[in-house]
Amino acid sequence: MVMDMIFNHCGSSHWWMRDMPMKDWINGYPNYKITNHKKTTIQDPYASDVDAKEFTDGWFVPTMPDLNQRNPYVANYLIQNSIWWIEYVGLYGIRMDTYPYPDKQMMANWTCKVLEEYPNFNIVGEEWNTNPAAVAFWQRGKNNPNGYISCLPSLMDFPLQDAIIKSMTEKDGLNRLYETLSLDYLYPKANNLVIFAENHDTERFFTTIGEDISKYKTIMTFLMTTRGIPQVYYGGEILMTGFKHEGDGSMRKDFPGGWQGDQINGFKGAGLTAKQGDAQKFMKKLVNWRRGKDLIHNGLLKHYYPKDNFYVYFRTNDKETVMVILNLNSENKTLNTNRFAESLKGFTSGKEVMSGNTVNDLKNIVVPAKTSLILELK
Repeated sequence: MVMDMIFNHCGSSHWWMRDMPMKDWINGYPNYKITNHKKTTIQDPYASDVDAKEFTDGWFVPTMPDLNQRNPYVANYLIQNSIWWIEYVGLYGIRMDTYPYPDKQMMANWTCKVLEEYPNFNIVGEEWNTNPAAVAFWQRGKNNPNGYISCLPSLMDFPLQDAIIKSMTEKDGLNRLYETLSLDYLYPKANNLVIFAENHDTERFFTTIGEDISKYKTIMTFLMTTRGIPQVYYGGEILMTGFKHEGDGSMRKDFPGGWQGDQINGFKGAGLTAKQGDAQKFMKKLVNWRRGKDLIHNGLLKHYYPKDNFYVYFRTNDKETVMVILNLNSENKTLNTNRFAESLKGFTSGKEVMSGNTVNDLKNIVVPAKTSLILELK
Protein backbone atom coordinates (compact mmCIF):
# COMPACT_ATOMS: atom_id res chain seq x y z
CA MET A 1 0.00 0.00 0.00
CA VAL A 2 1.25 3.47 -0.91
CA MET A 3 0.01 6.76 0.51
CA ASP A 4 0.03 10.03 -1.44
CA MET A 5 0.75 12.91 0.94
CA ILE A 6 0.87 16.69 0.70
CA PHE A 7 2.96 18.45 3.35
CA ASN A 8 3.07 22.05 2.27
CA HIS A 9 -0.71 22.34 2.35
CA CYS A 10 -3.37 21.68 4.95
CA GLY A 11 -7.12 21.28 4.51
CA SER A 12 -9.40 24.03 3.34
CA SER A 13 -11.55 24.15 6.50
CA HIS A 14 -11.17 27.45 8.36
CA TRP A 15 -12.96 26.98 11.70
CA TRP A 16 -9.87 25.78 13.55
CA MET A 17 -7.80 28.73 12.28
CA ARG A 18 -9.58 31.06 14.76
CA ASP A 19 -7.56 29.43 17.54
CA MET A 20 -4.30 28.16 16.06
CA PRO A 21 -1.76 26.51 18.41
CA MET A 22 0.73 29.33 17.62
CA LYS A 23 0.57 32.55 15.64
CA ASP A 24 3.19 31.29 13.18
CA TRP A 25 1.56 27.89 12.62
CA ILE A 26 0.70 28.92 9.04
CA ASN A 27 2.84 30.99 6.69
CA GLY A 28 1.54 34.51 6.09
CA TYR A 29 -1.83 34.06 7.77
CA PRO A 30 -4.09 35.98 7.41
CA ASN A 31 -2.28 38.21 4.88
CA TYR A 32 -0.98 35.39 2.75
CA LYS A 33 0.46 35.46 -0.75
CA ILE A 34 0.21 32.80 -3.44
CA THR A 35 3.50 31.05 -4.18
CA ASN A 36 5.41 32.27 -7.22
CA HIS A 37 5.90 28.61 -8.22
CA LYS A 38 9.58 29.32 -9.01
CA LYS A 39 10.92 25.96 -7.84
CA THR A 40 14.40 26.68 -9.14
CA THR A 41 14.90 29.28 -6.39
CA ILE A 42 15.63 26.34 -4.09
CA GLN A 43 18.65 25.33 -6.19
CA ASP A 44 19.60 28.57 -7.93
CA PRO A 45 23.02 29.83 -6.69
CA TYR A 46 22.03 33.37 -7.69
CA ALA A 47 18.49 33.40 -6.25
CA SER A 48 17.37 36.37 -4.19
CA ASP A 49 16.03 35.84 -0.67
CA VAL A 50 12.70 37.44 -1.55
CA ASP A 51 12.10 35.09 -4.50
CA ALA A 52 12.99 32.02 -2.46
CA LYS A 53 10.73 33.13 0.42
CA GLU A 54 7.81 33.85 -1.90
CA PHE A 55 8.12 30.36 -3.31
CA THR A 56 8.43 28.47 -0.02
CA ASP A 57 6.05 30.52 2.13
CA GLY A 58 3.41 31.25 -0.48
CA TRP A 59 0.16 29.30 -0.51
CA PHE A 60 -0.39 26.89 -3.40
CA VAL A 61 -3.97 28.15 -3.85
CA PRO A 62 -6.25 30.18 -1.54
CA THR A 63 -7.99 27.05 -0.26
CA MET A 64 -4.70 25.44 0.84
CA PRO A 65 -3.15 27.25 3.83
CA ASP A 66 0.61 26.74 3.87
CA LEU A 67 2.00 25.18 7.04
CA ASN A 68 5.09 26.77 8.55
CA GLN A 69 7.44 23.83 8.82
CA ARG A 70 10.22 25.94 10.31
CA ASN A 71 8.12 25.91 13.48
CA PRO A 72 9.59 22.89 15.34
CA TYR A 73 6.19 21.88 16.73
CA VAL A 74 4.63 21.79 13.26
CA ALA A 75 7.58 19.80 11.95
CA ASN A 76 7.51 17.34 14.83
CA TYR A 77 3.76 16.85 14.47
CA LEU A 78 4.07 16.06 10.75
CA ILE A 79 6.92 13.59 11.33
CA GLN A 80 5.09 11.79 14.14
CA ASN A 81 1.84 11.80 12.16
CA SER A 82 3.56 10.11 9.19
CA ILE A 83 5.16 7.45 11.37
CA TRP A 84 1.81 6.77 13.04
CA TRP A 85 0.04 6.30 9.68
CA ILE A 86 2.78 4.04 8.34
CA GLU A 87 2.51 1.82 11.39
CA TYR A 88 -1.28 1.92 11.69
CA VAL A 89 -2.11 1.23 8.04
CA GLY A 90 0.93 -0.92 7.20
CA LEU A 91 2.23 1.25 4.37
CA TYR A 92 5.05 0.16 2.08
CA GLY A 93 5.65 3.58 0.60
CA ILE A 94 4.60 7.19 0.25
CA ARG A 95 4.37 9.34 -2.86
CA MET A 96 5.09 12.86 -1.65
CA ASP A 97 3.17 15.37 -3.74
CA THR A 98 4.76 18.69 -4.83
CA TYR A 99 7.99 17.78 -3.05
CA PRO A 100 9.97 21.05 -3.58
CA TYR A 101 7.25 23.33 -2.15
CA PRO A 102 7.63 22.70 1.61
CA ASP A 103 10.65 23.84 3.60
CA LYS A 104 13.52 21.85 2.13
CA GLN A 105 15.33 21.25 5.43
CA MET A 106 12.13 19.97 7.00
CA MET A 107 11.69 17.57 4.08
CA ALA A 108 15.22 16.29 4.60
CA ASN A 109 14.52 15.76 8.30
CA TRP A 110 11.18 14.11 7.59
CA THR A 111 12.59 11.60 5.09
CA CYS A 112 15.53 10.80 7.36
CA LYS A 113 13.33 10.26 10.41
CA VAL A 114 10.86 8.04 8.55
CA LEU A 115 13.66 5.91 7.13
CA GLU A 116 15.29 5.62 10.54
CA GLU A 117 12.10 3.94 11.74
CA TYR A 118 11.53 1.94 8.53
CA PRO A 119 14.84 1.37 6.67
CA ASN A 120 13.17 -0.62 3.86
CA PHE A 121 10.44 1.94 3.31
CA ASN A 122 10.30 3.84 0.01
CA ILE A 123 9.40 7.49 -0.48
CA VAL A 124 8.86 8.87 -3.99
CA GLY A 125 8.99 12.64 -4.41
CA GLU A 126 7.07 14.49 -7.10
CA GLU A 127 9.28 17.14 -8.70
CA TRP A 128 7.39 17.95 -11.89
CA ASN A 129 10.35 19.21 -13.86
CA THR A 130 11.64 17.96 -17.21
CA ASN A 131 15.21 18.99 -16.33
CA PRO A 132 17.10 15.98 -14.88
CA ALA A 133 19.43 18.26 -12.92
CA ALA A 134 16.49 19.78 -11.04
CA VAL A 135 15.08 16.35 -10.22
CA ALA A 136 18.42 14.84 -9.20
CA PHE A 137 18.97 17.60 -6.63
CA TRP A 138 16.50 15.93 -4.27
CA GLN A 139 17.71 12.32 -4.36
CA ARG A 140 19.58 10.70 -1.52
CA GLY A 141 23.32 10.59 -2.17
CA LYS A 142 23.41 13.68 -4.39
CA ASN A 143 26.45 15.88 -3.74
CA ASN A 144 24.89 19.32 -4.14
CA PRO A 145 27.04 22.46 -4.49
CA ASN A 146 24.98 24.28 -1.83
CA GLY A 147 25.55 21.46 0.65
CA TYR A 148 21.92 20.32 0.79
CA ILE A 149 21.65 16.69 1.91
CA SER A 150 18.53 14.67 1.20
CA CYS A 151 17.34 11.27 2.39
CA LEU A 152 14.74 10.91 -0.39
CA PRO A 153 15.23 7.49 -2.05
CA SER A 154 13.20 8.02 -5.22
CA LEU A 155 11.52 10.57 -7.49
CA MET A 156 9.00 10.60 -10.31
CA ASP A 157 11.01 10.63 -13.55
CA PHE A 158 9.27 13.50 -15.33
CA PRO A 159 12.23 14.09 -17.67
CA LEU A 160 11.84 10.57 -19.05
CA GLN A 161 8.05 10.89 -19.19
CA ASP A 162 8.47 14.00 -21.32
CA ALA A 163 10.90 12.12 -23.55
CA ILE A 164 8.42 9.23 -23.86
CA ILE A 165 5.70 11.55 -25.16
CA LYS A 166 8.05 13.26 -27.60
CA SER A 167 9.49 9.94 -28.76
CA MET A 168 6.04 9.01 -30.07
CA THR A 169 4.96 12.43 -31.37
CA GLU A 170 8.06 13.95 -32.96
CA LYS A 171 10.12 13.06 -36.01
CA ASP A 172 13.16 11.00 -34.99
CA GLY A 173 11.66 11.02 -31.51
CA LEU A 174 13.40 7.86 -30.31
CA ASN A 175 16.50 10.01 -29.86
CA ARG A 176 14.66 11.66 -26.96
CA LEU A 177 14.77 8.40 -25.00
CA TYR A 178 18.45 7.89 -25.73
CA GLU A 179 19.47 11.45 -24.88
CA THR A 180 17.47 11.56 -21.65
CA LEU A 181 18.91 8.29 -20.37
CA SER A 182 22.39 9.50 -21.27
CA LEU A 183 22.00 12.11 -18.50
CA ASP A 184 21.57 9.48 -15.79
CA TYR A 185 25.02 10.37 -14.44
CA LEU A 186 23.24 13.26 -12.70
CA TYR A 187 21.34 10.89 -10.41
CA PRO A 188 22.87 9.08 -7.44
CA LYS A 189 20.63 6.09 -8.22
CA ALA A 190 18.75 6.33 -11.51
CA ASN A 191 17.48 2.78 -11.17
CA ASN A 192 15.33 3.86 -8.22
CA LEU A 193 13.38 6.47 -10.20
CA VAL A 194 9.71 5.83 -10.94
CA ILE A 195 9.14 5.81 -14.70
CA PHE A 196 5.77 6.29 -16.39
CA ALA A 197 3.96 7.40 -19.53
CA GLU A 198 0.96 9.00 -17.82
CA ASN A 199 -0.48 9.77 -14.41
CA HIS A 200 -3.49 11.45 -12.81
CA ASP A 201 -2.30 14.95 -13.81
CA THR A 202 -1.42 14.27 -17.44
CA GLU A 203 -3.39 13.59 -20.57
CA ARG A 204 -4.08 9.90 -21.07
CA PHE A 205 -1.16 8.39 -22.97
CA PHE A 206 -3.32 6.55 -25.50
CA THR A 207 -5.04 9.84 -26.30
CA THR A 208 -1.73 11.68 -26.69
CA ILE A 209 -0.43 9.18 -29.24
CA GLY A 210 -3.55 9.35 -31.37
CA GLU A 211 -4.85 5.98 -30.15
CA ASP A 212 -2.09 4.16 -31.99
CA ILE A 213 -1.85 0.64 -30.50
CA SER A 214 1.61 0.00 -31.98
CA LYS A 215 3.03 3.09 -30.27
CA TYR A 216 1.33 2.04 -27.06
CA LYS A 217 3.01 -1.37 -27.17
CA THR A 218 6.36 0.20 -28.00
CA ILE A 219 6.32 2.38 -24.90
CA MET A 220 4.96 -0.34 -22.62
CA THR A 221 7.82 -2.54 -23.84
CA PHE A 222 10.23 0.29 -23.06
CA LEU A 223 8.83 0.91 -19.58
CA MET A 224 9.03 -2.75 -18.65
CA THR A 225 12.59 -3.27 -19.90
CA THR A 226 14.54 -0.07 -19.24
CA ARG A 227 16.00 1.07 -15.93
CA GLY A 228 13.77 2.28 -13.13
CA ILE A 229 10.54 1.28 -11.39
CA PRO A 230 7.62 1.30 -13.85
CA GLN A 231 4.28 2.78 -12.88
CA VAL A 232 1.20 1.96 -14.97
CA TYR A 233 -1.68 4.34 -14.40
CA TYR A 234 -4.97 2.54 -13.85
CA GLY A 235 -6.87 1.90 -17.05
CA GLY A 236 -3.80 2.23 -19.22
CA GLU A 237 -3.90 -1.51 -19.71
CA ILE A 238 -7.33 -1.21 -21.38
CA LEU A 239 -6.45 1.94 -23.34
CA MET A 240 -8.55 4.41 -21.37
CA THR A 241 -8.62 7.86 -22.98
CA GLY A 242 -8.91 11.39 -21.62
CA PHE A 243 -8.04 14.90 -22.79
CA LYS A 244 -6.15 17.40 -20.63
CA HIS A 245 -8.21 20.32 -21.89
CA GLU A 246 -11.40 18.60 -20.69
CA GLY A 247 -10.23 18.73 -17.08
CA ASP A 248 -9.25 16.26 -14.38
CA GLY A 249 -12.50 14.34 -14.67
CA SER A 250 -11.63 13.30 -18.21
CA MET A 251 -8.28 11.88 -17.12
CA ARG A 252 -9.62 10.24 -13.95
CA LYS A 253 -12.72 8.43 -15.14
CA ASP A 254 -13.99 5.43 -13.21
CA PHE A 255 -12.44 2.14 -14.22
CA PRO A 256 -15.24 0.16 -15.89
CA GLY A 257 -16.47 -2.81 -13.89
CA GLY A 258 -18.12 -3.01 -10.50
CA TRP A 259 -20.05 0.25 -10.73
CA GLN A 260 -23.82 0.28 -11.04
CA GLY A 261 -24.88 0.41 -14.67
CA ASP A 262 -21.49 -0.60 -16.09
CA GLN A 263 -21.80 -2.43 -19.38
CA ILE A 264 -18.06 -3.10 -19.49
CA ASN A 265 -15.99 -4.95 -16.91
CA GLY A 266 -12.29 -4.29 -17.32
CA PHE A 267 -11.45 -6.61 -14.42
CA LYS A 268 -12.93 -9.60 -16.21
CA GLY A 269 -12.32 -8.43 -19.77
CA ALA A 270 -16.04 -8.40 -20.52
CA GLY A 271 -17.31 -5.97 -23.13
CA LEU A 272 -13.88 -4.68 -24.13
CA THR A 273 -13.17 -3.87 -27.76
CA ALA A 274 -10.77 -6.12 -29.66
CA LYS A 275 -8.07 -3.46 -29.35
CA GLN A 276 -8.60 -3.10 -25.59
CA GLY A 277 -8.56 -6.86 -25.10
CA ASP A 278 -5.35 -7.11 -27.10
CA ALA A 279 -3.70 -4.41 -24.97
CA GLN A 280 -4.78 -6.06 -21.72
CA LYS A 281 -3.47 -9.45 -22.83
CA PHE A 282 -0.23 -7.85 -24.00
CA MET A 283 0.33 -6.07 -20.69
CA LYS A 284 -0.49 -9.13 -18.62
CA LYS A 285 2.10 -11.22 -20.42
CA LEU A 286 4.73 -8.47 -20.41
CA VAL A 287 4.36 -7.65 -16.71
CA ASN A 288 4.39 -11.28 -15.62
CA TRP A 289 7.54 -11.91 -17.66
CA ARG A 290 9.23 -8.89 -16.11
CA ARG A 291 8.34 -9.96 -12.58
CA GLY A 292 10.66 -12.94 -12.71
CA LYS A 293 13.59 -11.27 -14.50
CA ASP A 294 16.31 -10.14 -12.11
CA LEU A 295 18.36 -8.65 -14.93
CA ILE A 296 15.54 -6.18 -15.64
CA HIS A 297 15.31 -5.18 -11.98
CA ASN A 298 19.03 -5.09 -11.20
CA GLY A 299 21.01 -5.75 -14.39
CA LEU A 300 23.18 -3.40 -16.39
CA LEU A 301 21.82 -1.31 -19.24
CA LYS A 302 23.72 -0.60 -22.46
CA HIS A 303 22.05 1.27 -25.31
CA TYR A 304 22.95 2.34 -28.85
CA TYR A 305 21.88 5.62 -30.38
CA PRO A 306 18.70 5.30 -32.46
CA LYS A 307 19.15 4.87 -36.19
CA ASP A 308 16.68 4.22 -39.02
CA ASN A 309 13.75 4.28 -36.56
CA PHE A 310 15.30 1.55 -34.39
CA TYR A 311 16.37 1.98 -30.78
CA VAL A 312 18.33 -1.01 -29.47
CA TYR A 313 19.50 -1.70 -25.95
CA PHE A 314 20.61 -4.63 -23.80
CA ARG A 315 19.99 -5.66 -20.20
CA THR A 316 22.58 -8.00 -18.71
CA ASN A 317 23.70 -9.71 -15.54
CA ASP A 318 26.05 -12.59 -14.79
CA LYS A 319 23.49 -15.17 -15.90
CA GLU A 320 21.66 -13.85 -18.96
CA THR A 321 21.25 -11.10 -21.56
CA VAL A 322 18.13 -9.60 -23.11
CA MET A 323 18.16 -7.57 -26.32
CA VAL A 324 15.35 -5.05 -26.82
CA ILE A 325 14.52 -3.59 -30.23
CA LEU A 326 12.08 -0.68 -30.39
CA ASN A 327 10.90 -0.29 -33.96
CA LEU A 328 8.83 2.58 -35.38
CA ASN A 329 9.16 1.63 -39.05
CA SER A 330 5.87 1.33 -40.91
CA GLU A 331 7.09 -1.61 -42.98
CA ASN A 332 9.00 -4.82 -42.28
CA LYS A 333 12.72 -4.15 -41.88
CA THR A 334 15.88 -6.21 -41.56
CA LEU A 335 18.12 -4.93 -38.78
CA ASN A 336 21.82 -5.44 -39.40
CA THR A 337 23.42 -5.92 -35.98
CA ASN A 338 27.11 -5.34 -36.76
CA ARG A 339 27.35 -2.28 -34.56
CA PHE A 340 25.94 -4.21 -31.58
CA ALA A 341 28.75 -6.78 -31.76
CA GLU A 342 30.13 -6.01 -28.29
CA SER A 343 26.77 -6.90 -26.73
CA LEU A 344 26.05 -9.90 -28.97
CA LYS A 345 29.42 -11.58 -28.52
CA GLY A 346 28.98 -15.28 -27.77
CA PHE A 347 25.29 -15.42 -28.68
CA THR A 348 23.91 -17.20 -31.74
CA SER A 349 20.12 -17.08 -31.36
CA GLY A 350 17.31 -15.63 -29.32
CA LYS A 351 13.76 -16.34 -28.20
CA GLU A 352 11.28 -13.50 -28.60
CA VAL A 353 9.36 -13.10 -25.36
CA MET A 354 5.96 -11.90 -26.57
CA SER A 355 5.54 -14.09 -29.66
CA GLY A 356 7.55 -17.11 -28.54
CA ASN A 357 9.32 -17.18 -31.91
CA THR A 358 12.96 -18.18 -32.23
CA VAL A 359 15.43 -15.92 -34.03
CA ASN A 360 18.19 -18.08 -35.48
CA ASP A 361 20.15 -15.33 -37.24
CA LEU A 362 21.30 -12.57 -34.91
CA LYS A 363 23.34 -10.88 -37.63
CA ASN A 364 20.27 -9.83 -39.61
CA ILE A 365 17.06 -9.71 -37.59
CA VAL A 366 13.79 -9.37 -39.48
CA VAL A 367 11.55 -7.00 -37.51
CA PRO A 368 7.85 -6.72 -38.45
CA ALA A 369 6.44 -3.26 -39.10
CA LYS A 370 5.72 -1.21 -35.96
CA THR A 371 6.65 -4.14 -33.73
CA SER A 372 9.13 -4.14 -30.90
CA LEU A 373 11.04 -7.26 -29.88
CA ILE A 374 12.38 -8.59 -26.59
CA LEU A 375 14.96 -11.30 -27.28
CA GLU A 376 16.29 -13.64 -24.61
CA LEU A 377 19.69 -14.39 -26.08
CA LYS A 378 21.11 -17.91 -26.25
